[in-house]
Amino acid sequence: MKPLALALIPVLLLNAQPPGLRTWQAPEVPPVRLANSARLASVLRAGKLYLTLQDAIGLAIENNLGLASARYGPLLSEWALKRSQAGGPIRGVPSASAQVSSVNSGVGVSGTIASAGLGGGGGNGGGGGGGGVAVQQIGQVTPNLDPVLQNSTTFSHLTQPQANPVLSQTTALVQNQRTYNTVYQQGLLTGGYIQLRDYSQYLKENAPSDALNPAYGPHADLYLRHNLLQGFGIRLNSRSIRIAELNIAGSRETLRSQVIDLVSAVANLYWDLVTAHDVIQARRASVEIAQKFYEDTRQRIEIGALARVELPRAAAELATRRQDLLLAGSTVAQLENRLKEAIIRTEDPAVEMASIVLLDAVPTPAADTLPPVHDLVAAALKKRPDVAVAKIRDQAAELNALGTVNPLLPTLSVVAQTYNRGVAGTPQASGGKTSPYFAGGVGAALGQVFRRDFPSESASVSFSAPLGNRQAQADYGIDQLRLRQAAIQGRRDTNQIAVDISNQVIALRQARARFTAAADTRALQEELLRAEQEKFAFGKSTITGLITTQRALVNAQTLEINARADYAHARVSLDQVLGDTLEANHVSLDAATRGFYPDQK
Repeated sequence: MKPLALALIPVLLLNAQPPGLRTWQAPEVPPVRLANSARLASVLRAGKLYLTLQDAIGLAIENNLGLASARYGPLLSEWALKRSQAGGPIRGVPSASAQVSSVNSGVGVSGTIASAGLGGGGGNGGGGGGGGVAVQQIGQVTPNLDPVLQNSTTFSHLTQPQANPVLSQTTALVQNQRTYNTVYQQGLLTGGYIQLRDYSQYLKENAPSDALNPAYGPHADLYLRHNLLQGFGIRLNSRSIRIAELNIAGSRETLRSQVIDLVSAVANLYWDLVTAHDVIQARRASVEIAQKFYEDTRQRIEIGALARVELPRAAAELATRRQDLLLAGSTVAQLENRLKEAIIRTEDPAVEMASIVLLDAVPTPAADTLPPVHDLVAAALKKRPDVAVAKIRDQAAELNALGTVNPLLPTLSVVAQTYNRGVAGTPQASGGKTSPYFAGGVGAALGQVFRRDFPSESASVSFSAPLGNRQAQADYGIDQLRLRQAAIQGRRDTNQIAVDISNQVIALRQARARFTAAADTRALQEELLRAEQEKFAFGKSTITGLITTQRALVNAQTLEINARADYAHARVSLDQVLGDTLEANHVSLDAATRGFYPDQK
């Protein structure tokens, strides 16, 4: 193995990642985390969950199972890149046993028979290298770029009867053999592979006719096979690596899209729950007004200022307001369950029993100073993850199309091989006169190899061209048409983004206008109710008028609350369509990728 060991030194130095112990070890994959994050315990106090919007977003990022599953996307892409860098799909190299004869031709009795062509097996014929191995694969596949080292070592003790002892001079030929067969193969990104091979044999037998006994026969071989037309070029064979690199960026953008969707959903849930609590407060205030109205009506009836028939109407109004309060409470409970589901990873009885105390109020709409729509569209095209993913997908499609351009070319490949042999051993007097040049041990035989005393070279060129080539042309045409379709789809998506942004800007402005009108209406209704109550106190108004005014105030309060919530949702939607959700909510993508928010160690 010494010739091969010396020849491998420059090859291993050029290899980017020399093999180590970790090469054959399974990568460590940590177990999944199914427990809730520590943040959940920090916000749970005295049986209540105290949440700000940032707390809710942080808990969702840390505990949401959908996002936890999505975090594996970039990791899978990195392993896909590692696999692409190794080339494939071919694994390993052809077995060396089919490339080198098991007996070094001309050494020993069997070798003499084989070299004379009397044994039916022939010699090794110059060691055909990998040229005798045909590997078929569909499409242009990157060669195996990971170096492969194979070794086969055989120890044998053979006893063969000799019916004709003229050559062996014995009736039972006993042979002790040791063969070492080592092959190193390295794929080339340019479109081929290089192979280094070392074969050596030790033979000792009981034949007095052997000139050398024991004998050593080393064999060193350098073999190169390369494509010159179809399958040639770094740009072609590295396309899967570049696509895998693009996929890493694409998977990160996909994860960012899922984080944006999660943050937007949690923000909407949070504002819905805040709105539901505001509705409860309004309903509670309306119950208090109805309760006071009922008490005042009962007192006026007792002093004879009103007919007793008015009491049931006041009681009915109080019952209606209480029913509205109960319905608002049910809505709060349902929304709390939805928010809890979004922010916990596993069921927790303490969390299930806890009520939620919201610490942030729905933002009051203010005058928005938004830039022109075309500026918003330009910014969105730079920030939105779906746009980034679409660009990456188009780039990957263009790279992948190289695999259908190259097969249009004919196949032209070149094979070059050089090998050296040596033989040495201990001369036997009974074997006749032997040249002193072949006397010696392993060192003498290896010296013959290194000095290239018996050099052999061969080279061949093969050419193949399909006359119709319709399959390759069809594959190329299909890929090019799909690229054109993708370009049209990309323009249509860009136009749709502009429409969506314009609609969201209009929706935000309309929501702010509706809130302003609702707030003014609620203020007017409060004044009207106070005036109506004063008129009722002086007997200038009826119960019907007072009840109608009270109901109008409740409706005005509900409209104001809903208008404020609509504005918050419109703001969330605009941030989402612009790709500003993470920045607006102070979310770090790196922290979200690691599962800690904010960026915790």
